[in-house]
Amino acid sequence: MIEWLDTLTSKDKESYLAFCKQISSPIQMYLYARFLGYKGTIVECSDWSKEQFKKRNFNSILEMEIDAMQQDISKLRDGIDLGVVKQDMGAARIAMLQKELRGAIKQLNDEKYLLDKQGLILAGADRALREMLSIFRDDPIEGPLTEASMGVWTKILQEES
Repeated sequence: MIEWLDTLTSKDKESYLAFCKQISSPIQMYLYARFLGYKGTIVECSDWSKEQFKKRNFNSILEMEIDAMQQDISKLRDGIDLGVVKQDMGAARIAMLQKELRGAIKQLNDEKYLLDKQGLILAGADRALREMLSIFRDDPIEGPLTEASMGVWTKILQEES
């Protein structure tokens, strides 16, 4: 991956690295790299991204919070059953925790949906632009078409990020 980065123009390299700093998906990093001519595997790209851009996985943090909320609700129910917590106070607290739990689950699902959507859009754009460039390979229009493709790719990234 490092060798490939050194083959890029300074503009493309700067753009790619800036994209990698913002995005947490190694799949999107790979698709952008492929668009720029990367021939390696997604595993190599993923390993490189984990090494270069250490990022927190907020989805796993949210999943741990969801598990903790479920345990809190269970403990609260046990407390009500044992008479440690008054039933009316416990029921109100359970309702509040369940509302928080549903909100956290919705947030996690929304994040996963957005990430899937972005990946599919970028994969489709990558495929369409690659096909178009291969059709016009060795044609006088190839140079301007490559520049236009970069513009389209950049616009898609800005809209989807």
